[in-house]
This record gives sequence, structure tokens and C-alpha cells, in this order.
Amino acid sequence: MSWELTNLVLAAALAGLIWTVQLVLYPLFALVGASEWQPYGAEHRRRITWVAAPLMLSSVGVAIVLALQEPSRLSALNAALAVGVFVLTGLVFAPLHGRLERQAGQRAISRLVRANWLRTIAWTAQVVCAAALL
Repeated sequence: MSWELTNLVLAAALAGLIWTVQLVLYPLFALVGASEWQPYGAEHRRRITWVAAPLMLSSVGVAIVLALQEPSRLSALNAALAVGVFVLTGLVFAPLHGRLERQAGQRAISRLVRANWLRTIAWTAQVVCAAALL
């Protein structure tokens, strides 16, 4: 499989995952009772990490390889999207989840859902870039 195709497969997997999180998982957070939030949030984070982290790390690596092997504006944008979402996840979303585990509430959940549109749009845009790189 080529680097370009691998890049597209990873970007598409991450886009599918984030759309599922955005439209299904995060909205369901509102149904978890306050007393159950800490264990639920911790378990959600533990389980989703096993799915998302390998895909994200692979996506970043492949996107960087593509940008170095075939330098272009498109490959640079593809890499920037992959790296950007990775950084955004670590610096913004991991702490948001941590705060939710300590003190969940409708406002915090709504903030998470709204903010997550950034990742949803970025990974969707990376799929478009990845497809164009084929």
C-alpha cells in the first residue's frame, strides 16, 4: 500500500471516529448522572484512547513522511491538519475531559461538544487533502 493510500485510510478512519464521537458519544454524556460521571468519564477516556491514539500517531507519522517525501502545499496542509489535531487533542481536549471527570455539568458538556467541531472539521478536511494527494 502506498503512503498516499495509507494516509487516506488513516484520515478516513479518524474522520469516521470523530463524527461518531461528535454525533453519538459526546451528546450522550448529558445522560450520565452527576454521581456516575467520574468513573464514566475516566472509563470513556481510557477506552477511547486505545482506539484513537494508535490511529492518531500513525496519521501524524504518515502525514509527515508524505510531506517530506513529496513536498507541496497540499502535503504540508495534510501534515499540519494531522499534527494540529494531535496537539489540539492533547492540549485542549484531554484537559476538558479531566475537568469533566472532576465536575460534570450541562455547560461543560455543551462546551466540549461545541469545541469538538474543530477536530471534526479538521479531520474531515484531512480526508479531502488525503484524497487529493492520491
